Amino acid sequence: MRFIICGAGGLGSVIGGMLARAGEDVTLVGRARHMDAIKANGLRISGIYGDFVVRENLSCVTHPRDAVGEFDLMILLTKAKDTETALSEAQAIRDRVRMVCSFQNGVGKEERLREWAGHDKVIGASTIEGGVLLEPGHTMAGLTTPTTAYFGELDGGITPRIEQVVAAFQKAGFGTRAVADIRQVLWEKLMQIGTASGWSVSTLGLPLTFPDGLEVREGAVNYIALARDFLKVYKAMGYEPQNFYAPMGQFREFDSLPLDQAVDLMMTVGARFRERAKASGETEGRTSMHQDLHRRRRMEVDVILKPYLDQAAELGIDVPVLEYVYGVAKVQDSVLAD
Repeated sequence: MRFIICGAGGLGSVIGGMLARAGEDVTLVGRARHMDAIKANGLRISGIYGDFVVRENLSCVTHPRDAVGEFDLMILLTKAKDTETALSEAQAIRDRVRMVCSFQNGVGKEERLREWAGHDKVIGASTIEGGVLLEPGHTMAGLTTPTTAYFGELDGGITPRIEQVVAAFQKAGFGTRAVADIRQVLWEKLMQIGTASGWSVSTLGLPLTFPDGLEVREGAVNYIALARDFLKVYKAMGYEPQNFYAPMGQFREFDSLPLDQAVDLMMTVGARFRERAKASGETEGRTSMHQDLHRRRRMEVDVILKPYLDQAAELGIDVPVLEYVYGVAKVQDSVLAD
């Protein structure tokens, strides 16, 4: 398949590099310094998948208009605040892409893509993969789960084109599944990153990493309390937790276990992340929103946390922990730079 990734920073480079390494044809669209470094020396990927350089099957451009040929799938991976700029620039290739999807955070982005590309071109996609750009030309893969990516038709069902994309991602080394209800995956992923990110920025602050907080019992208690507020809303929407991104998102257990057992479970997850980080050399240990706070950049607070608050208000559900975490994050965000 031919892929074009619009917004090839840390995560986009990990995904694009792994696909290219597996033999897929990939074009990255990213910032000049990063693209120039890859052209000169190849794309270095380090972290949980090893340490290697990808040179073959990889093209780099700084604007979609410079991309050559037609593409089977365009993946949008900019920050949400940059969506409109990215789509405006991608007008140059809109008629040359067969499918479009977004790996961005949040919900509702697929409807915007349908407005831009046409109803039938857009497929549903979700991933929990993590990637951090360490320096131009060098990205670190810092997070994955046994099943780390899902694809499905937005109106339901699994079609041959979904199966084709899934096969390409599996070949690249990503645990990937096709699902009949991709919208449930999108809402559960938002619950997952909302819990992890909201907890991180309100509990860890600047100096600490994910395992640091989970290995302290009180930190794990806070994590479960926030997760259970999300769960109240998620279940009221008609969904039952599926643990799409286990072991990170063990929401079935959060919902059913007594508090002490749920806390023990998350402390174990924290210890496992610590062990894996030591083995892989991964040092970041932060969600994307927590990375933004650490680097003093504006966070996607309203993209990641507010959809569940809006649903809670609409459904008349009390979510005091989520409201508190949202308030903390908004105060921090108010002094960060764009």
